Amino acid sequence: MKKTLKEIADWLSIELSENSNTIVTGVSIDTRTIQQGDLFIPFRGEAVNGHKFVEQAFEKGAAATLWLKDEPNPPKDKPILFVDDSEIALQQMARAYRNEHNAKFIGVTGSNGKTSSKDILASMLEPFYKVQKTIGNFNNQLGLPITILTLDEDTEVAVLEMGMSGFGEIEFLSKMAKPHYAIITNIGEAHMQDLGSREGIAKAKFEIIKGLQLEGALFFDGDEPLLQSLVKDASQLNSRAFGFNQDNDLFATNIETTEKGSKFSVSGEINGEFFIPVLGKHQVKNALNAMLVGNALGLTTEKIRTGLAQVKLTDMRMQLISTENGILFINDAYNAAPTSMTAAIQFVQATSLKNEKWLVLGDMLELGENEKQFHEQIAEVIDSEEISKVCLFGPRMKWLYEQLLNKFTKENLIYSENDYDVIVQTIKNFASKESLILLKGSRGMKLETVLKSFQ
Repeated sequence: MKKTLKEIADWLSIELSENSNTIVTGVSIDTRTIQQGDLFIPFRGEAVNGHKFVEQAFEKGAAATLWLKDEPNPPKDKPILFVDDSEIALQQMARAYRNEHNAKFIGVTGSNGKTSSKDILASMLEPFYKVQKTIGNFNNQLGLPITILTLDEDTEVAVLEMGMSGFGEIEFLSKMAKPHYAIITNIGEAHMQDLGSREGIAKAKFEIIKGLQLEGALFFDGDEPLLQSLVKDASQLNSRAFGFNQDNDLFATNIETTEKGSKFSVSGEINGEFFIPVLGKHQVKNALNAMLVGNALGLTTEKIRTGLAQVKLTDMRMQLISTENGILFINDAYNAAPTSMTAAIQFVQATSLKNEKWLVLGDMLELGENEKQFHEQIAEVIDSEEISKVCLFGPRMKWLYEQLLNKFTKENLIYSENDYDVIVQTIKNFASKESLILLKGSRGMKLETVLKSFQ
């Protein structure tokens, strides 16, 4: 973005009498990461008032700042835009910049796999387009407008992740981003405490069509009956289904795991053999939605194949990490819900990467009143003939521990409520170069802490 302060003032319907030619090249809400030329946006909360950091923002190179009209003592002789509400102003600027931008906008939502799908899609497209994507978890009512406002003016494809915890949030984000293409990766159980049921989660995710361009298309998990029903009721919607069932518009078969990734065949709107340097059947499904977008953007099958072969995911998503003593970790510790945990466990049980297989599992959070049942049901997935040792971490994992007592001996079933060292020592004492260890838990459990002892 490269705008004069006058242009931004016009976006906000603000009268500006001075500093109108000041050039703004980005936005920031944090002086720790502010860049030269940014417009600083201070927020006033119960604990912290961002206006206290405005001077520091200018010292670090800010070009201008917003300032709440009812906040006293604005700095003198500085480029300032006075606003009623910082959050609303940020969103208003993002809408205006989005409306001016010529990129193809792609919205990605779903219970699991949002970030992986975003990464796979952006990586696949990067050899052929200038692509920018949501960085980190900037996927909410603050993060999405910041992401939009950081797009370069010559960006050709913007891949925007959309997260939510309640009804109405995805609709709000979709109407801001106005995507040409929208993706719903799947429907799981995350945010059950806020949305009440999987049906509620599906309806909340389906809000992504609210801002979809008239000529746009929705790509959705066709193996999910809840989404099938919603798509059927939206008769005017242009949609394509992906998945493993053969009645999808694009489906994958013959999935094979190697030490370098996943080989698979696809049939339907695209046909052929493909490879992604990522582990997991669920990641193959995430590649399918990327393939449909690539096809819609005009990429040939060969270009899609080339793009997928050089895909790279954000860390802690089925990330293979070798250690000096030969232990091989799969770091999938970024987040967890029953659907994604089941998929990761099934992958470990099916793979031939190593002979001895371990599970290190942490609590799954935000599951609502049925969280005990969800944790207990993971026991049904774990095959004691395939898994050598299970290490469980967190107070909720006590429920799974109790379900596994009749499957594993006490030597092979370890539980720790809050001490990582118990698990670390177990790995140090019993794991070997024959061991493959899955780390999987919700973000709040920080299971990657276990890995640090071996790197």
